[in-house]
Amino acid sequence: MNPDMIFDNTEIAFSLKTDSELERAYFLFKMISVEPLVRIGTAATNFALKANLPIEGLIRSTVFDHFCGGVNEEDCLPVIDRMFEKGVSSVLDYSVEGKESEQEFDNALKTVLNIIEFAKALDAIPIAVFKPSGFGRFRLYKKKNDNLALNAEENEEWKRIEARFHAVCKKAKAYDVAVLIDAEESWIQNAADALITKMMKIYNTEKPIVYNTLQMYRHDRMTFLESEHAKAKNEGYYLGYKIVRGAYMEKENDRAVRKNYESPICKSKQATDENFNNALRYMTDYLDCMSIFAGTHNEESCYLLMQLMNEKQILNNDPRIWFGQLYGMSDHISYNLAHLGYNVAKYMPFGPVKDVMPYLIRRAEENTSVAGQTGRELALIKKEKQRRKLL
Repeated sequence: MNPDMIFDNTEIAFSLKTDSELERAYFLFKMISVEPLVRIGTAATNFALKANLPIEGLIRSTVFDHFCGGVNEEDCLPVIDRMFEKGVSSVLDYSVEGKESEQEFDNALKTVLNIIEFAKALDAIPIAVFKPSGFGRFRLYKKKNDNLALNAEENEEWKRIEARFHAVCKKAKAYDVAVLIDAEESWIQNAADALITKMMKIYNTEKPIVYNTLQMYRHDRMTFLESEHAKAKNEGYYLGYKIVRGAYMEKENDRAVRKNYESPICKSKQATDENFNNALRYMTDYLDCMSIFAGTHNEESCYLLMQLMNEKQILNNDPRIWFGQLYGMSDHISYNLAHLGYNVAKYMPFGPVKDVMPYLIRRAEENTSVAGQTGRELALIKKEKQRRKLL
């Protein structure tokens, strides 16, 4: 397909951005494009936050406001409403990471249940999301993943994790809200997968409500998808998958070298791209029993999915297919797709500034490491600045 088909239209892509917001975006992506600057900035920000230096206002007015919707759900509402006027929905993502206590896990559960309440009331929020490690200790998932026996206390703790999953999935089904469950590092993903499949069997009886996430930079995920499909077909429930390339590549490869095992990551970017695109092809062949949330900033994969839908005479707004991008990134994809009537949702992180910093730092590091991503953002913003005569 012609790669210049729709994504170069910057007037549609940046229609919601004021001139000052456009200038801020240009400044941020310019900064992110310099790797040493990201490293120094990350270290300085972490130090300042730990030392309780008064920098939250500066973070809030720059990187936080660009990549996050707000500090709480209500804070996000004006942004959600504005995006929905352009046909772009929101997935509210409580992006607080690395918690360890039962109280913090219960707070995360309460937040996700509140988001489902929001979703019921607002057409602009059709989907909820949570992360397995947001509902339980990472080390407990690891122990479960390694098939190690849990002691009595850990068994009770695992039951509480399951109960949190059930609480979200049950409410999501009652309110007819899809729930995306994010992926984790490979060394706890099997434990998460088993729990999510359990939820799918219970709650995906009429259609997909519960969605797992497939990180297609893992070379085993197509095999996993096919085996899960066979299982679902045999037992009579629906599948929902968010397909992404993946978020922990360096960490995965480093751990594999350190512990001397074969890395689960594909050997090349090309192999990852092929894996991702093969998943799109496979799932569009079986829309009778599965739904897709294609989480991608890759234009070629978006064009491929559009082409597959066109070939199979699938309507642009078919509820079984969603495109997704992160808030603050790839607006040229999101808004141009929405303009043509496709289902599009932006992942919109929110949470206290200090708690969301690990997420923001990861975004900056990912933008630095993904070849061409930041350059593409900068070129499009520059093009729009020229169109608006801001240069």
